Amino acid sequence: MQNEPLPPLSLPTMALQPALAALAAIGQEHLLSFYSELPAAQQQALLAQVASIDLAGLPKLIDGYVKNKPAAAVSGSIDPVDAYALSGKRSASGAAWDRAAARQSGIALIGAGKVAAFTVAGGQGSRLGYDGPKGCYPAGAVTRKPLFAMLADWILAAQERFGKGNTIPWLIMTSPGNHRQTTEFFAANQHFGLRPQDVMFFPQGQLPSMEMGTGKILLAGPSEIALNPDGHGGSIKALYASGTTKMLADRGIEQICYVQVDNPLVRVIDPLFLGLHAGARDSSADMSSKFVAKTDPAEKVGLLCRVDGKTAVVEYSDAPVEMQARRNPDGSLVFSAGSIAIHVIARKFIERLNDGSGVSMPYHRAEKKVAFYDIARRTAVTPDKNNAIKLETFVFDALPLAASTAASGSITMETDRVDEFAPIKNADGNDSPATCSAIQTLRAARWLEAAGCAIPRKADGSPDCVLELSPRIAFDGDEVRSLVGTTLPRAIERGAVINLGSK
Repeated sequence: MQNEPLPPLSLPTMALQPALAALAAIGQEHLLSFYSELPAAQQQALLAQVASIDLAGLPKLIDGYVKNKPAAAVSGSIDPVDAYALSGKRSASGAAWDRAAARQSGIALIGAGKVAAFTVAGGQGSRLGYDGPKGCYPAGAVTRKPLFAMLADWILAAQERFGKGNTIPWLIMTSPGNHRQTTEFFAANQHFGLRPQDVMFFPQGQLPSMEMGTGKILLAGPSEIALNPDGHGGSIKALYASGTTKMLADRGIEQICYVQVDNPLVRVIDPLFLGLHAGARDSSADMSSKFVAKTDPAEKVGLLCRVDGKTAVVEYSDAPVEMQARRNPDGSLVFSAGSIAIHVIARKFIERLNDGSGVSMPYHRAEKKVAFYDIARRTAVTPDKNNAIKLETFVFDALPLAASTAASGSITMETDRVDEFAPIKNADGNDSPATCSAIQTLRAARWLEAAGCAIPRKADGSPDCVLELSPRIAFDGDEVRSLVGTTLPRAIERGAVINLGSK
C-alpha cells in the first residue's frame, strides 16, 4: 500500500437553509444578511466559508475566550527537560545514550515505509518583500533554490539512502490564501523531483474574527466573513479533517516529521531523531521535539520545559525573567532548551486528539484591530483601536497532552544550531535571508574543513566565500568525509580552496 496515490482534497459545502438554521441556533445569522443580493458565485463562496467554521463549538469559544479571558497560561512547577544532549548524555542524569543505535532504528523505520514528511507552509512572503507563498522564496545561498526545493532535497536524500524502494509522502499544509499558488508552483517545477502522487496539499483551517464583548462574528464585506488562520496548531486538526491521517494509515505510515517552511537547513527526515522518538519497541513517544541551546536569556524563542511533570513549551513572553536568567555553576543556562518547531508526531496521537473524547488543544487569545463591514450602515470600517478577538492554536500545545510517562510521552533532543537552524522570518537583521545564507555557508565550511578541505577565512574567522551543500550530495558531516576521494570535485579532494558564488 505504500505507493498508492494521495487522495484529492475535498472542500466543505453547505446549502442555504441548513446554513441559516445552524447560524440562527448560535445567534450568528447576520453573516447571511446580504445573501440574496449576491451573485451565485459569491453566494457559494460565502456558504463555503460558513461550512468551514465549527459552528457547534463556537459558543464555547466565545464564552471562554471572547467574553472572558482565560487564566494565565503558565502555572505550577517548571523544571528543565531531561534532554538527549549533543554531548551524548542525558542532561538530567548524565547517563550516556547510543547515537549509533538510535540512528539505525530510525533508518529501519524509513526503510519500512513508516515515515512521512509534513511541512506547515501557509505563510506569505510579504514580510520579506516577496509577492507569493513564503515557500517559493529563493533561499539557496548559491543556487537561489526556493525553500520548497531545499526541503524536497532532504526528503529525496532520505529516500535515496534509506528508503529501500519506498517513497516518503510529503504533506504540505497551505492556507486558503496561498493554496492555488503553491500547487501551481509545484506543478511548474515538476514537484522538485518527487512523484506528484506522493505530495498532498491541504489548507489549514480558519477561525472567525469576533467582536470584542459581544462575540459576534465580523464580516469583511457583504460576501465575505472576516476569517484568520487558526495557527500552526491547526495542523493537528487539518491532518485529520482532510482525510490525511486515514490515507497515512492505509499506507502504513506511523510517524510524521513536522517542520516549518522557513528553515532550509532543517533535516526534514532525520534517522537519529526518529530512532529516539519511536525506534525502541518499549519507548515509542507520542510527540517529540528538537531544540537548540539558547544563546542568551533574552533570545526570543520558547522554552522546552517540564511543567507539572509534563513536557511543554513556555513562551518567552510568559516565562519569568528571573527563571530565564538562572545559570548552572558552569555558567550555562538552567533553562536553555530553545524550541525551534521541529517535531515527530505519531499518527495515532493525532487521531486520538481528534476522536471526540474531549481532549483538545487550548486557544490563544489576541486583541486586534480588524477591519469590518458595518451591516447597518453598509460601509467598510477601519478601526483605530482594538475591536476584535482573534484566536489561534500552537502545535507545541499538544506536547502536554502526550502520554504522561517519560517512556511513551515525549522525547526532547538537542541539535546543533549551525547544523539545523537558519530560519528566514525577517527582511533584514536576525533570522533574515542574509543570516540564513551565512549559516548555510558556515555549516558547509565546517563539514568540508573536517574532511580536509581548505576554506578561506576572514580576519574575524568567518568564511570568506559563499557555500551551499545539498543534502543529496552529503546528508551530514560524516558523509562529506566519506566522499573525499570519490565523488567530490578534485579541487576539494586535493584540499584546495572552493569558492561557490564568491562575493
